[in-house]
Amino acid sequence: MNIIKFWKPYGVLTQFTDGEGRPTLGAYIDQPGVYAAGRLDMDSEGLLLLTDDTRLKTRLTDPRFEHPRTYWVQVERIPDEAALEQLRRGVQLKDGWTKAAVVERLDAPPDVPERVPPIRFRKNVPDCWISLTLTEGRNRQVRRMTAVVGHPTLRLVRWAIGPITLTGLAPGAWQSLTADEQQALWQSVMKRG
Repeated sequence: MNIIKFWKPYGVLTQFTDGEGRPTLGAYIDQPGVYAAGRLDMDSEGLLLLTDDTRLKTRLTDPRFEHPRTYWVQVERIPDEAALEQLRRGVQLKDGWTKAAVVERLDAPPDVPERVPPIRFRKNVPDCWISLTLTEGRNRQVRRMTAVVGHPTLRLVRWAIGPITLTGLAPGAWQSLTADEQQALWQSVMKRG
């Protein structure tokens, strides 16, 4: 079984080929037979797990298993406790209410490299980073949730999928999971559902 973790850079599609010539995983990963267990939008960055194990892929992506994913989100303005509480309880989106989430405002920006290209900077509009852990994965869910509470997403970095984090990676880099990481991931996915 092959499981790798990859720091998907901004502007890269979560697929190996693209008829329009846009950047894809194929420019970074040369491991045959592995496929992404989930997606990250082109304008999102961060952790992507790839595997050749269909059972693991199902456990990580099927909503009934409610596997946690943690995002670091740079938002416009400073959310107050009421906005954070809305995100924690769940918000109404066009496709229904979101499930409860674990949300906290970060005291300092996370230690991530500057994005290329950088986010738009507005001198008179402050920004803030929050940590948001979801157990569902709707299309552009984090961006839609922060917009509903009045704090549009400026930058989105997926930091963790269950117990696996970006630790030890740089944007565009990948590595195979260690035996301990594989064991922790399997334990995490098997205790749900």
